[in-house]
This record gives sequence, C-alpha cells and structure tokens, in this order.
Amino acid sequence: MKGPESAGSRTLTGPQLFLLGGSFLITLGSFAVLPYMSVLLHDRFGLGLGVVGVVLAVASLVQFSGGVVGAALAARIGLRATMLVALAVRTAGFAAFVPGLTRPVVAVAALFLVSCGAALYLPANKAYLVAGCGHERRPGLLAVSGSAFNAGIALGPPAAAPFVLTSPAGLFTGVAVLFALVGAGHVLLPSVADTGGGVEDTAVEGKAVEDRAAEADGVAAGAVAGSRLPPFAFTVLAVYVFMFFQHYLALYAVPRTSTAFYGAVLMGYAILLVVAQPLLARRLAALPYATALRLGFGSMAAGTAVLALGGRAGIAVGAVLLCLGEIVLFLKNDLEALARSAAPSATVFGRQRLAAGLGAFAAAVVGGQLYGVAERAAAVPVFWLVVSAQAVVLPALLVVWVGGSARRRAGDGPVAAHRPR
Repeated sequence: MKGPESAGSRTLTGPQLFLLGGSFLITLGSFAVLPYMSVLLHDRFGLGLGVVGVVLAVASLVQFSGGVVGAALAARIGLRATMLVALAVRTAGFAAFVPGLTRPVVAVAALFLVSCGAALYLPANKAYLVAGCGHERRPGLLAVSGSAFNAGIALGPPAAAPFVLTSPAGLFTGVAVLFALVGAGHVLLPSVADTGGGVEDTAVEGKAVEDRAAEADGVAAGAVAGSRLPPFAFTVLAVYVFMFFQHYLALYAVPRTSTAFYGAVLMGYAILLVVAQPLLARRLAALPYATALRLGFGSMAAGTAVLALGGRAGIAVGAVLLCLGEIVLFLKNDLEALARSAAPSATVFGRQRLAAGLGAFAAAVVGGQLYGVAERAAAVPVFWLVVSAQAVVLPALLVVWVGGSARRRAGDGPVAAHRPR
C-alpha cells in the first residue's frame, strides 16, 4: 500500500502513514492533559508548588531518560511489541487519572505511568519509521514525524481547555479511549527488523561514511575516530538551552504582554516548526555537522538575547530564532547519531532521549535558581542574556575539549605502539 509522496520524493508506506497519523493523535491526547498537570496537582489536590515542581521534574526525567530502557526492550521483543507495551502502559496511566481525581497519590502514580509509556514508545516509533530506509530518506521521515508530533502538541492544550477544569473525568476517559484505539491499530502493523544505525553493513561503505563525516567536520584523516564532535553531548547542550525558553517564557512574557499574545506566540511557534522542519530537512542533512552546530546554537543565542529586549516584537522575534535553532539542532543531532553508530536505530534514539532528559533536568535545576536571582534583583532580562551567553560558551568549550582530547590521543599513539608488551 502506497501513500502520498514524502519529503524525500519517495512514497510513504501504509505503516509509515499510520505511524505518522498515530504520532499526531498520541501527542494530541497527551498534551490535552499534561500541560495542565501543575494546575490540577496544585489547585485541585492542594500540593505545594515545591512538591509539584519535584513531581514534574522527576516525571520529565523518566520520560526522556527512560528511552534507554525502551531501546533495550525493543532489542529483546521487537519494535512493534515494544510500541504495544508502551501504549498499554499509557492507556492505563490516563485511565488511572479518573480515580486519581479524588486520590492525589493515584494521580501522581498515573503521571509516572504515562511518562514510562512515553519513554518506551518513542525510540521504537522512530526506529520503526526509518527501518529499511537508506540514509537519504531518513531526514525527510524524521522531519515529517517531528511535524506530526508538534502538530499534536500545538492543538492538544486548546482542544482540552474547555474540559480540563469543568469535566476532567470525561477528558481523561476520552484520552484513555483514544490511546486504546491507537494501540489496537498498532496490532495490525507488520513486524520489521531494526537493522541498525546509519553505518552501512559492508566495510567499504562504512569506511566511506566515516571518511565523509570526518571531512565534513574538518578533521584530519589521522584523527578521525577520536576528534569527531559527539552528537550525544551536543544534544544535552541543545536541550539544556532550549528548555530555559520552554520553562520560563510564560513567566516572562505574560506580565509584559498578555495571555492572548503568549498563546499566539506558542501557536505561531508550533506552526513554524510543523511547516519548516520538513522543508529544511534535506538541506540540514547536507550541512556539515560543525556548520549546523554553529548555525543552531547561534540562532538560539541570538533568540534568547532578543528576548531580553522584552515587548511584543522582542518576544516574537526571539521565539522565531529559537524555533529555527530547535529545527537545526534537534534534527541534525539525531541524524548524526544515526550516521555514526552501528547500533540498532532504537538504541540510538534511546540514547538521544537520555541526552535530552539530562539537558532538560539540568535546565530545570539551574533555570529556577537563575530566574529567581534575576527576579529578586528586578533584572529579569539579564536572565535571558545569561542563557544567551551559555548558548555560545558551552558549545565552544565542548569543541575545545573534544579537540584537545583528540590531540592527546594522536600524540600518545606512536608512543603506545612502541611500548614493550
């Protein structure tokens, strides 16, 4: 069964179309609930903001970092079976929110079930989507997948807004039914083999890929393996910088503009992400990795610096620049991680989710302290300037450290070769 043409000028298969549609429905259902968890936990259950913050931080860490567990499960039972287990766990989690409306402990347990399900699902979903596809099709497929997820993220909160406080039991039940139906559809998917990362099977082709990656990064032929820029570490930094924007834009923007303007910025951000990512995917795939890093982190640095100007124009332009940085860094890091690993794709995506979890957790810990200091000093715009400086300094320090490590290894090589055995 063939579908419409993809970004890579190839047709999408029926299973790929189903996964893309399912990705939209999954995030639509998830983000009909999850953005309101702080309100429900604090206002309905009376939990203190400090407790709410800890609960949400730990749940986020589980959701991101648990991707490693999802990858291990996929290696043991297969991609389709892992997605089925994950959707069953998430369905149970959303259903458990209904009795959780009168029992805070049950509500917190339900939140962690939902987070565990997301951790298990996403690596297997991405690996299934690109299974059997050559490296030239992966950028388009991953970009379209990201757009499907982001479309659901954009539409979920406004769709649920009329129901989340007035009839939450009906909302949770509806989301649980949605997940059960999507899970039932996954039963019909054919089984596929997760054939590995982006490094081809033959030694000659694998060496060619390695040489091309080294040339793109401007690395000398004698120090290929040790001096390439590590996608895992740059994913940690990219998510770390981005999550300052994600966590603290509302606190900054709403008092300076309005709730309606803040909502419009988020909607515009999501639309730009959904439309631009597939259009730019092939060009981003062709960019040398070092160039993409400079472009992505530079855009994030510029965006956060513009946010410091405040006002509607500064916030809108800053959001656009941060969106461009997200498109470049998040997609390129995943593509580089795939291209440089011979591990199964689910394992690669699981590691990338772990990197994202570490970055998000660090941003939550550091950001709260920084924003609090800036607020007490009546200098909140300085917060964004500090974030902008981090977007420039931290990647540069990592590049210097990687280069120094490569030179040390290159210098030790001849000596090690002549040591007595």
